[in-house]
Amino acid sequence: MHLNRPIKLLLYGANIWFLGEGMLGPLFAIFTEKMGGDIFDITWAWATYLIVSGIFYIIVGKFADGKKNTEKIMVCGYALNALFTFAYLFVSSPWHLFFVQAGLGIAAALATPTWDALYARYEDKQHDTFEWGLAEGGAKIVTGVAVVMGGLIVAYFSFSTLFIIMGIIQLVATIYQAQILKTS
Repeated sequence: MHLNRPIKLLLYGANIWFLGEGMLGPLFAIFTEKMGGDIFDITWAWATYLIVSGIFYIIVGKFADGKKNTEKIMVCGYALNALFTFAYLFVSSPWHLFFVQAGLGIAAALATPTWDALYARYEDKQHDTFEWGLAEGGAKIVTGVAVVMGGLIVAYFSFSTLFIIMGIIQLVATIYQAQILKTS
């Protein structure tokens, strides 16, 4: 089976993003504790991300429906995600963490529903289940590898090093995904 160019761009770009994003994974709790947070700060920070992203998923989904600039919205989400990943470098209190989590929630809401819509638009209807399997399976595999890499980076270097590497990888993902703008 041959994957078309837009599907390849979306798949590879997303997997690069998952590599960067997945590095924090379960280390999020340790980071929160290192900057003075407790179990409640961890839960509130994660809840902030989920609630903000959930609200904005709906808003962005409604706004982007039928728009011709879906690709631009997605790329903006990727770029915003990279920006807020670098913002982890400046987190020194739970309130800073809540702000970063809210920003990451907005970024996810810009990137994810639009990515899904574009992927559905460009999928091969005869092989749609396989193509979605590639997307979901690839994301899980890459995230699993990223979690191990993140653990190694923090163990041998620092959280600051981790956030810089994550941010750079997410910038690369943004640039890679921006190639989709040429197909629209």
